[in-house]
Amino acid sequence: MAKRFTETLYSTYGQSFTIDEVLFENRTEHQHLIIFNNKQFGRVMALDGVIQTTEKDEFIYHEMLTHVPLFAHGNAKRVLIIGGGDGGILREVLKHSYVEHVTMVEIDRAVVDMCVKYFPKHSDGAFNDPRVNLVIADGVDFIVENQDKFDVIISDSTDPEGPGEVLFTSRFYQGCKNSLTDGGVLATQNGVSFMQLDEVKTTYQRFDGLFADRWFFAAPVPTYVGGIMTLSWGTDDSSLRHQPVAVIQERFQAEGFKTRYYNPQVHVAAFALPQYVVDELA
Repeated sequence: MAKRFTETLYSTYGQSFTIDEVLFENRTEHQHLIIFNNKQFGRVMALDGVIQTTEKDEFIYHEMLTHVPLFAHGNAKRVLIIGGGDGGILREVLKHSYVEHVTMVEIDRAVVDMCVKYFPKHSDGAFNDPRVNLVIADGVDFIVENQDKFDVIISDSTDPEGPGEVLFTSRFYQGCKNSLTDGGVLATQNGVSFMQLDEVKTTYQRFDGLFADRWFFAAPVPTYVGGIMTLSWGTDDSSLRHQPVAVIQERFQAEGFKTRYYNPQVHVAAFALPQYVVDELA
C-alpha cells in the first residue's frame, strides 16, 4: 500500500495524498519541509504538515493574489512581497510591464533554494530578473524597520501557526500601512473562510483604523481544502475595489499576457463574498 501524507492543519478533519516519491525531506532552520510527487497534483510541498503549493493548482492562488491588486491599482511601479519563497507570486508580478522594482522578503532560504530546484516552473527564472531584490529576513522585522514606499504589498504567508503567525498581527499590518504609497494596496493570504472564519474576522478588525477600505476577495484553490480561500484587501483608495470590468479589461489587454484562472470578469466577481462571511463582518 502506498505511503500517504496526511495534512495536519485541522485537528478534526483533513486531506491526504499518496506519496509516489519523496524528493526532499528535511528540517530547515525554521520548519519541517517535505516535497513529494503525487499522481493527481504533481509535485507537492508541505511545511510543518500543511500543504503550501502543488504544481497542478498553484496558478489559481498566485494569479489571484497578484493580478487583483495590481490591475486594480493600475500603475504599481514598486512592489513588496512578504513570503512567497516558491517564487509563484514573484513570477506573476513580473509579468506587469510597469513594475520597476520588486523587493521580496522570505524568512527561509532553504524554501527558495528547494523550490528553484524542485518547482522550477513556479519561479520560471523570476529570481534572476534584474528588477528583483531578494532579502532573507523575518518579514515583520523587515516591515517594521522599512523606510521605503511600495505601491502594492503582497503577503504570501503560511497559515497563522509557527513562523507565519506573526504575519497576521496588528504590528505587521501597521508596518505594511506605513510602507504603502498614497492609494497603495495591501493584499494577504487569509485562509479558507469556511474553516478559518475567526482568522477573517480578526484581520478585518485589525484593518479597522488602518485602511479606509477593508474587505476580502475570494479564490477557490483545490488543495487549500474546505471551500473558498479569502484574500484580504486594504487600501485608502476605495475606488480601486470598485473598478468597472471595462477598466480592468482595458488594463489586462494592454499588458497582453495569458492567464489560466484570472480574467477581468473573475476579478470583479471575486469581491462578492458568501453571505456567511458578510454576516460575520457586519
